[in-house]
Amino acid sequence: MTIKENPNSDTEYHFDNFFNISADLICIAGFDGYFKRINAAVSQLLGYTDEELYASPISTFVYTPDLKITIETREQVYKNKPLLNFENRYLTKTGEIVWLSWTSMPVEDEKLVYAIAKNITHKKKIEDERNILLTNLTKINKDLKHLSYTTSHDLKSPVNNLLSIFNLIDITKINDEETLEFLAILKTTTEQLSQTLKNSVDELIHKDELNASIEPLSLNENLNEVVLSINSLIINSKIKITVDFETVPTINFNKEYLKSIFLNLITNSIKYSKPGIYPSVSIISKKTNGKNQLIYSDNGLGFDMDNVRDKIFGLHQKFHNHIDSNGIGLYLIYNHITNLGGRIEVKSQINEGAEFTITFKD
Repeated sequence: MTIKENPNSDTEYHFDNFFNISADLICIAGFDGYFKRINAAVSQLLGYTDEELYASPISTFVYTPDLKITIETREQVYKNKPLLNFENRYLTKTGEIVWLSWTSMPVEDEKLVYAIAKNITHKKKIEDERNILLTNLTKINKDLKHLSYTTSHDLKSPVNNLLSIFNLIDITKINDEETLEFLAILKTTTEQLSQTLKNSVDELIHKDELNASIEPLSLNENLNEVVLSINSLIINSKIKITVDFETVPTINFNKEYLKSIFLNLITNSIKYSKPGIYPSVSIISKKTNGKNQLIYSDNGLGFDMDNVRDKIFGLHQKFHNHIDSNGIGLYLIYNHITNLGGRIEVKSQINEGAEFTITFKD
C-alpha cells in the first residue's frame, strides 16, 4: 500500500513501513469484534502470535474486570462515535496485566475501526504507588492524631482529680510553712499541666489550619491554571465549563487546596460522565448569609444519596464501576475544606448529575 504526500509530489511513502515500525499499538478491527490487521507492537506486547490474535475475538484478550465497560464503550464506537483516551487492561499470554490508552476512529461504511493504543502500564504503576503512599501516610497521620487525643484525654482525668483534691484541702489547718509551700508548688504545676494538655488538643484540632498558608485568591485565575494543566484531557473529553465568579471573584483560602478542589471535581465530572453525552459543568460563586460559597454542578452519573450519604467523602469509597476509580478525590476535597473551617454539601440523583456546595470560613 502506498500513499502520496500531495497531488503535486512524485515522492511516494510506504504506509506499511509507518504501520510496522511504530512503537504504539496500531490495529484495524472489524465490527465483528476481530482484529483485521495489527502491527508488530501488538504481538510483542501481548506475547501472542499474529495467528492467535487474528483467530480469537478481541474481547478474549481483555482483562476480565474491564470486559463489561470495554464492550459498552465499543458499542458506542460502532455508533460512529470516536473514542479518545479510553483506558483498559489487557492480559498477556504470560498472565501479566498491561494498561492501554486507546484512540479509535470508526469508518461505518467499511465496518472497520482504526485504533492506536499507548502502553501506559508504567504510568499506572507510578499512580498506584502514589496512592498507596498517600493511603499509608493518611493512616499514620490518623493513628498519630488518635494516639495524641487518647493520651491527652487519659491524662486529663488524673490531673483533674489532683486539682479536685487541692480544692478539698483545708490549708487553714496546716501550720507548717514548708508544707504549705510544697502544696502551692504542686497545685501550680498541676494547673500548668492541665493547661498544657488542653493546649495540645487545641493545637491538634487547628494544626492543619495553622500550617496551611491562607491568602486572597482569584477563583478565575486558579481555575484557569488547573484547566491549562489538564488541557489535553479537557479538549479530548469535549467538556463544557460554564463559569460565573462575578458575585465573589476572590476568596481567602490555601492556593494548593483550591487548585486540588478544582482539579478533582473537574476530572471526576469527566471520568463519571454519562455514556454518549459530553460532560458539562457549571461553577459559580455567591454569598449566602454573609458566607462565600462555591457551587459546582455537572450532568454526570450522579449518586444514590440514600445509600452513599454517610460514605461519600470517605477514603477509598467507590460508587461507580469505573476501572480507574480509587476513592481518593472526594476524600481530599472534604479534608481541604474542613481543615480550613469550611463545609461541603452534596445534592445528587442517579443519572441526574451532582451539585457540590462549598461554604468557606470567613
